[in-house]
Formats: sequence, C-alpha cells, structure tokens
Amino acid sequence: MDYIFLIIGLGLILTGANGLTDGASSIAKRFKISPIVIGLTIVSFGTSAPELAVSISGALQGNADIAIGNVVGSNLFNTLMIVGCTALVAPIVITRNTLRKEIPLSILSSLVLLICANDILINKTSTNIISRTDGLLLLCFFAIFMGYTFAIAKDNNEDEDANRIKQLPMWRSAIYIVVGLAALIVGGEWFVRGASNIARNLGVSEAVIGLTLVAGGTSLPELATSIVAALKKNPEIAIGNAIGSNLFNIFFVLGCSASITPLTVTGITNFDLLSLVAAGILLWFFGLCFAKRTITRLEGGILAACYVGYITLLIYQI
Repeated sequence: MDYIFLIIGLGLILTGANGLTDGASSIAKRFKISPIVIGLTIVSFGTSAPELAVSISGALQGNADIAIGNVVGSNLFNTLMIVGCTALVAPIVITRNTLRKEIPLSILSSLVLLICANDILINKTSTNIISRTDGLLLLCFFAIFMGYTFAIAKDNNEDEDANRIKQLPMWRSAIYIVVGLAALIVGGEWFVRGASNIARNLGVSEAVIGLTLVAGGTSLPELATSIVAALKKNPEIAIGNAIGSNLFNIFFVLGCSASITPLTVTGITNFDLLSLVAAGILLWFFGLCFAKRTITRLEGGILAACYVGYITLLIYQI
C-alpha cells in the first residue's frame, strides 16, 4: 500500500505542477504580465513545485530529514545527473554571465545551507536545527536572487518567450490552477507518507530515502525539460534549469519549510552537504577550464559518474 501511495503521490505532484504552471502562465499572459516575469516566477515555481510540496509536507509531518534530504538530493541530481546526461546528448555552452555569477551563487547557496545546518560545530549546541531565523534568512537570499535576476533580464527574448506560452480560456486556466494546487497538496502528503513508511519497513533512514528516491522523483520535471531541450538542440537550457532550480530549492523551498516549522537535522550529514558544495565547484571548474565555457560529453560523463558514485556510497553505508 505504501508503494501505491508513493507512485500515486508522485503522479499527482508532477501532474499538479504542470497544470498549475500552464494555468498561471496563461492568466499572466492574458493580463499582459511580462513574459520574463512569468518565466522567473510562475514557471520557476512550477518546475520546483514538487520539491516545495514534498518538503513542506515533510516538515509539517515531522519528517525533517525528508524535507532537507529532498532539497539536498534534488540539487545533487540537478548538478551532476541532469547536467551530465544533457551534456552526453549534446555539449552545453555556458554563458559568461552564468559562469561568473549564477554558478558561484549556486555554490554560495550550498555553503549557506552547510553553515545553517552546523549548529553543533559552530554554536556548540546539542542539536543541528535549521531554525525559523535561518528560514527567513534563506528567503531574504531568495529575494536578493530574484532582484538580481530581474536586473539582468533582457527584453530581446520576450516576444519569443511569449509565443511559447499557451493561451487557455479563463475558465480552464482557473480549473488548472485549483486542481493543480490540490494535486500538489494531496500528492505531497501521500508521497511523504509512502516514502516514510517504506523507509521504516526497510530499516533505511528517512534521510537516505529523501536524498535518493524522493529527490530523484521530484526532479523528474527538470530532467525531462533538460533532455528534451538537448534533443531540440538547446542544451544550454539545462544549465539555467539546473542552477535556477538549485537556488529556488535552497533559498525558497527550505526557507519556506523552516519558516513554517524548524527542521532538526539528524540523518543529513556534512558528507552530503559537502558533496553538494563539491558538485557546484566541479561544474564551475569544468565550465571554466578545458573546453572554453563548454561542458563536453566527457565532462558530462564524469558528472553523471560522480552522482552514481555518491549514490553507491549512500547505499553502502546503509
């Protein structure tokens, strides 16, 4: 029964995220909201809505390890597996702005999370807790990131972006939004319940389940988007998709989750958090060195192999 909850929950999450994004984007276009605003807010929320739904559901149900593990695991999956697999399909050219600002910002977000989750080491407390104060701080970082993104947004792509947004009747857009939100809420609750029970029955920690099964499942929208983009000869979308999702996950998803209820860090270790920092540095290093601002197929293979190695170590430690 738990596996049924898990599968149905994931299906509801993915379907809800897609419906919510389509409905909200259509309404925004109808009211002539700038396409760049739609892309940076509604679409970004849509692709990371599964992580948001699962992490908040996990936090409310007292499963902090799933809430945190989901974000850490999703970001590792984004950086290593999604970018790696996309580069295997087609080499990825990285813009100078992404290499100099956005990837370093993603590394910074991982370092901020590492600091927030190390109260025992830094403050000499008895437990590691991502507190409400930490959550509000993460949301402040998210506001800064959004301000930066709006500042560098260029207007020359707006017409092209606007044409990609499907215009729906108002009634259908409203239904998509309501049903999408409902599916996200119910799907998130069922997914966390199923994953938690499976973890307990198998004797596997909720942290490992969050870092692997939950993280991989909620990252399916990003993986599908990136692979399709590569097949359509737009592999550079994968970098923006991965980096944007990473920043959204740490600053907004964890920020919201911790602001609602403090998250006690137990199963997530410094090895996991340092692996996340190392993954961002490795991506930045590959973009900076060797082939000029390009993630080659060889480098993509190395990134994907690193993720497989990380998962293997997690399983070995069980």
